[in-house]
Amino acid sequence: MKKNTMAKLNILLLLLLSFLYMLDISQSATDSNPEATYFIKAECRATRYRALCVQCLSNYTSTIQQSKQKLAHTALLVSLTRAQSSSTFVSRLGRMKGMKPKEYLAVKDCIQNMGDSVDQLSRSMKELGLMGQVASGDFDWHVSNVQTWVSAALTNENTCQDGFTGSAMDGNVKVAIRRRVLNCAQVTSIALALVNRFAETARHKVGSDSLG
Repeated sequence: MKKNTMAKLNILLLLLLSFLYMLDISQSATDSNPEATYFIKAECRATRYRALCVQCLSNYTSTIQQSKQKLAHTALLVSLTRAQSSSTFVSRLGRMKGMKPKEYLAVKDCIQNMGDSVDQLSRSMKELGLMGQVASGDFDWHVSNVQTWVSAALTNENTCQDGFTGSAMDGNVKVAIRRRVLNCAQVTSIALALVNRFAETARHKVGSDSLG
């Protein structure tokens, strides 16, 4: 009985920590660079989660300035950070005792999914960072890799959430994980949209340069 009580208390503690984490990441930055802030807001209109996009990226105005590549790279950085944090959170939850067998299996699968997501986002960041000049002849190959890996990361994050569907999964474990991973997936969706937007603009520039 004591073990089950402790397990429930530990899960409730993780749920509280998850809530505080979500509260912390909702804080917005001071608008210290109006032009970059306007640029970010304009670009975020192309994403599915506009308010979250601005909220996540407004802390990085000095880095992003008005560069679509830096915007995409920063969005990937934010996504990777969220994925790493979510992966650690799920891994800790997986070590707790007292979960239902189906919950344990779902958590175990989610740990694998989130680990894969972290790896894919890490590779995406490196690839985008190594692209160098937009006019490179290998541009399409590089950006295709980034798009493929970010898409795969988003799929893994959604698969993690899907593992907790059904009435057998109702409870604190489901709430804690889905809340955390849902936010992570939304940020990855934003990163993918901004990568796609950068790629579209850059391809147009490459085409114009080749014609000129």
